[in-house]
Amino acid sequence: MENTVLTLHIIACIALVLLVLLQSGKEGMGVIFGGGSSSLFGSTGAGGILVKLTTVAALLFLGTSLGYNILTSAEKSKESSIINIDVNDPSAPPRPEIPAVPAANATAPANEQVPGR
Repeated sequence: MENTVLTLHIIACIALVLLVLLQSGKEGMGVIFGGGSSSLFGSTGAGGILVKLTTVAALLFLGTSLGYNILTSAEKSKESSIINIDVNDPSAPPRPEIPAVPAANATAPANEQVPGR
């Protein structure tokens, strides 16, 4: 099942890249920065077979991405994790010792003012 979803995902990736590259741009770079005065989808509208095929490829890409993630995460949840290690377990890896750093103003009396504050 995983191989089927992964194969569909790779096909969707290749199809999506090719379909995006096949679409021709109607205007120059000025439109990206707000220089165009056309509507959101241009003068021809949002139709066209390439736009519809690109949408289908994008939805297939999204679906296979989520499906493959769900399929593979079900297997991984059975394995142990570093989060599941009991800190009191003697077979657990030792924790590194952190040297104690004295506080900068630990010895100053409470009523004495500390310079710089």
